[in-house]
Amino acid sequence: MSDSNFVDYVKIFCRSGNGGPGSAHFLRDRVSALGGPDGGDGGRGGHIILRGNKQMWTLLHLKYRKHVLGNDGESGSRSRSSGASGKDIILDVPLGTIARDFETGEIVAEITEEDQTAILAQGGRGGQGNWNFKSSTMRTPRFAQPGEECVEAWKVLELKVLADVGLVGFPNAGKSTLLSRYSAAKPKIADYPFTTMVPNLGIVKYRDFKSFVMADIPGIIEGAADGKGLGVRFLRHIERNSTLLFMVAADSDDIKKEYYILLKELEKYNPELLDKGRILAITKSDLLDEQMMSEVEEDLPDIKHIFISSFTDFNLLALKDLLWQELNK
Repeated sequence: MSDSNFVDYVKIFCRSGNGGPGSAHFLRDRVSALGGPDGGDGGRGGHIILRGNKQMWTLLHLKYRKHVLGNDGESGSRSRSSGASGKDIILDVPLGTIARDFETGEIVAEITEEDQTAILAQGGRGGQGNWNFKSSTMRTPRFAQPGEECVEAWKVLELKVLADVGLVGFPNAGKSTLLSRYSAAKPKIADYPFTTMVPNLGIVKYRDFKSFVMADIPGIIEGAADGKGLGVRFLRHIERNSTLLFMVAADSDDIKKEYYILLKELEKYNPELLDKGRILAITKSDLLDEQMMSEVEEDLPDIKHIFISSFTDFNLLALKDLLWQELNK
């Protein structure tokens, strides 16, 4: 997906439909000139509904749809006939979409499955017709209930990509190159920082027709959790990943230090990210010989690690095995 087409944050104004008023009608025909109350109920106002769609990857279709207005329910009528409900407005969104109330920040819906639905703004209930109020003490109620008013609110939709493995590293650590070697994804690759400006997803094929989803997240820099670089704009995508693959280039000045800087930024953003499975990949290892690898290995942090090279395919299959084991612990 191109940079301009990937949208992971939109703010929309939602207004559901008003409920239709009940009818205060009385039965009048050639047989009953003074019949009793027979006013029907009003219809429900239309809901604003979110629906999960696994074919969608972006919120682009909602970027310029700032106002979503529901349909009002119809009035009740004679012969106890209920009015039609207002048509619901269904907004298809990618899996991983979270809806928040703009004023409070409270999460009101979370869509993670295909065809899962959640009401974003509930339509007003229809009013009851006068026949509902008939009793032994009130034989001719000349009133009916008005419909319930609509709900109006600003909502924020955020997309957190759903993936099994999230690639975490500084710019130019080789994340996009690895994803392009593992899958049919075609992320932008170049020898300068922040080449990747949007998350890229790829399906990684594994043994016996198995597969898992890998996400290339834009590079993190020190201070990202405080808004530096691309800031927290893309850190939220990491929250959805089951396993985090930290990637540090072999030509880094201090691999261990870079790893802990990345870990610190994730912890500052959300401490729960440290509970995820972690693997460290030392990329661009074609620059190292066996002796240099042994020397580097002596100073690595105490987590699962592997030396790889996407340029020569060195240990790429072994890394797949390691990731699969971590995903299926």
